[in-house]
Amino acid sequence: MAKTVNVWIDGHQLEVPEGMTIIEAADKHGFYIPRLCYHPDLPPTANCGVCVVEIDRMPVPKRACSTPCEEGMKITTNSKKLRSYRRTLVEMILSNHEVVCPTCAANNKCELQSLANNLGIEPNALPTLLDKQPIDSSSPSIIKDPNKCIGCGRCITVCNEVQTVYALTMTERGFESYPSVAFEQGMGNSACVNCGQCTVYCPTGALRENSEINAVWDAIFDPEKHVIVQEAPAIRASLGDEFGMPMGSVTPKKMYAALRKIGFDSVMDTNFTADLTIMEEGTECVQKLKSGSKRPLITSCSPGWIKFMETYYPDLADCVSTAKSPMSMFGALSKTYYAEQNNIDPAKIVSVAIMPCTAKKFEARRPELSDSGFQDTDYVLTTREFIRMIKEAGIDFANIPEEEPDEGMSFYTGAGTIFGATGGVMEAAIRSAYTLVTGEELENIDIVGVRGLDGVKEATIPIPGFGDLRVAVAHGLSNARKVMDRVREGLATTGESPWHFIEIMACPGGCVGGGGQPFGNNIADRARRGEALYEEDRNLPVRKSHHNPEVQKIYKEFLGEPLSEKALKLLHTYYFERNKYTGQVVKEATHKH
Repeated sequence: MAKTVNVWIDGHQLEVPEGMTIIEAADKHGFYIPRLCYHPDLPPTANCGVCVVEIDRMPVPKRACSTPCEEGMKITTNSKKLRSYRRTLVEMILSNHEVVCPTCAANNKCELQSLANNLGIEPNALPTLLDKQPIDSSSPSIIKDPNKCIGCGRCITVCNEVQTVYALTMTERGFESYPSVAFEQGMGNSACVNCGQCTVYCPTGALRENSEINAVWDAIFDPEKHVIVQEAPAIRASLGDEFGMPMGSVTPKKMYAALRKIGFDSVMDTNFTADLTIMEEGTECVQKLKSGSKRPLITSCSPGWIKFMETYYPDLADCVSTAKSPMSMFGALSKTYYAEQNNIDPAKIVSVAIMPCTAKKFEARRPELSDSGFQDTDYVLTTREFIRMIKEAGIDFANIPEEEPDEGMSFYTGAGTIFGATGGVMEAAIRSAYTLVTGEELENIDIVGVRGLDGVKEATIPIPGFGDLRVAVAHGLSNARKVMDRVREGLATTGESPWHFIEIMACPGGCVGGGGQPFGNNIADRARRGEALYEEDRNLPVRKSHHNPEVQKIYKEFLGEPLSEKALKLLHTYYFERNKYTGQVVKEATHKH
């Protein structure tokens, strides 16, 4: 049993685990200590000093985020001295901060804004010491605005310690310090994999998505354009949070209604192509299993993970499924199958994707993803951008009547919807791969061994006629690195991977924790959203991808069968080796089928 200590916080005696920090103990027992650089998901940096507390018999205040509880501590979290100290710190930060709250993407979600308001600080009364710096918009995914940066270091912590991408580092010192990339060449010319976790953990909006809202509005208002929209599984589990609905509410039919009211010509669903991905990827997996390959098959639907692989593990690129992501499959089909079915000139189709992911913006711009004869996906909006469009259109999302999507590429199964949670792609694939191998249906389709938020999950699934299928699931790129190192080591030493099939998602929690999700979410929110998707899966009438009637129809009428010549052309891709410092392509790592 863990050793505990007794401490007093604001006169209340508490028993807490030894080594727990003061701020953790306070949060656990309902005492709020103001903070700015601290985030419960990340190791503390103790940069800002806002969380200082007074401790009996200590001459100076201590930072609660990095000070462990000790036996007999008597802690004061609020006093005249502390209030003055915090106000001074926040005033200093604001004096070197571009205060443009009404037009900031993080308005009403900004932690600095909230803290200053709670402390009664009037920003307009403060001297301005800001020496404005140019905004970095070199990345198609992420904008970095040093004028809103407060030097908290959260972005660097999540980039280096959670994602192990090492794209960001602190440049200069003191008031002049700010996060930057190697050689000051911009985010678009760095090792950044566009995962956007820096934007999720940034407290002020100094890091945000590169918005395409105006371009989408222009397309919607252009009478010559036919604008089709798709929405990723995780979107439906996070939209309601922003409109006063319970955390994790699943709102697909309100989502469809809002999109139609905004003005999209056709409203469909990425979950359809999630099911299609399972058919292509599952068939790939079965082919590898039957061939006796010692190399694993690794999922390919996370663009942040794909660029990470191309940067750090290009020698293992041939282990990665060639299946495009559901988003890119949908984009290719929107300008081929959908155009043909509806007799529309594909040159007039604008394909828009609403994604929980900033890396999808980079994926959409990959030049090889144009097998339709056009750029497969024209624009990508994050969840945050979609929320802004809903508000701009004056839609009462919580009370809008539900509507159905358009037919053709919108029906989805439970397997499609759980794509949004870590482990979901693996579980969906197993449900169908079992049938593809055995010709029989898997009865117990809840593969609980691959669920949950453990960084790396392993499971063994017995498959008649094959034996034990060894699988692994990793989320967050530091965990991906652990898995890939073991694969590389196994292939080098024994010639065999520890696993047959591996799912990797770049973002902690999977897509429910994507870099384009609403500001201010944490790992607990991601868990609730993931469970909401599993709940939808349990309640859907069809739960296996190979039973999706629209998927069956598209194979019968257009694609033929999984891995057919047409399917390989439209639904599969190839990968590159990238420079570890600039992120630029060095050479092809694999080739198109």
